[in-house]
Amino acid sequence: MNIQFPNKTIIVTGAAHGFGRAISLAFAARGAQVFACDVIADEVVETAAQCNQVGASSGGRGTAHVVDVSDQPAVQKMVAEVLAVTGRIDVLVNNAGGVLGQVGRPIEQITPREWQAIYDVNVSGAFYFAQAVAPSMKTAQSGRIINISSGAGLGISLTGIQAYASAKAAQIGLSRQLAHELGAWGITVNNIAPGFVRSNPNTERQWQSYGEEGQQRLVQSIALKRLGSPDDIAHGVLFFASDYAAWITGQVISIDGGK
Repeated sequence: MNIQFPNKTIIVTGAAHGFGRAISLAFAARGAQVFACDVIADEVVETAAQCNQVGASSGGRGTAHVVDVSDQPAVQKMVAEVLAVTGRIDVLVNNAGGVLGQVGRPIEQITPREWQAIYDVNVSGAFYFAQAVAPSMKTAQSGRIINISSGAGLGISLTGIQAYASAKAAQIGLSRQLAHELGAWGITVNNIAPGFVRSNPNTERQWQSYGEEGQQRLVQSIALKRLGSPDDIAHGVLFFASDYAAWITGQVISIDGGK
């Protein structure tokens, strides 16, 4: 299966590191023009630079954009800028999210601000970007929207963070709803639910907090008896974005090594 994206326009949110960087590089290596966005300016600039390196032989390239996905006007502005350059958006990957440095605590200790912050970045951000790209995708009569959820959205969160588990479940519900709303225009909307991957500072802290015994228990609970990598998640995104997935929408793929 030779998946390529020559001259395709791709937006990847949360592209500063981890899954977002791996996804951006995977598209650029296959000829795409990647618009990488994040709130972490220096790291998203590095992602764009790496996109230009890996895409040198295929025509792939990357540009960096500092965007807060929870800021709807900023999202609209960034999408308008992309359309001004390329005239179309072929793929949107809503990867921005996470726990924002929060840790698991009893429900009675959670403040409204902490609860809302996780919803804003994991659910509202995906909605705002989908809302912004939908008109151009409808005009083109095609498009791919791929949301990065979590195994926590299908079960429980290993972190114990109530807002994270429920926000990721909400994102899956949003994907299914948008799949039916946008399908008439040839736009597919799908989800990937990663298992535990050591992909960013938060997951690294989580991994270290388990200690050696907890780490072994986690690995042994996986059918393949190993952790995955950001590239494993990126490969799932490439499939959903490709022509091979043209008749797949409203679905969730768990990429977790088997549970």
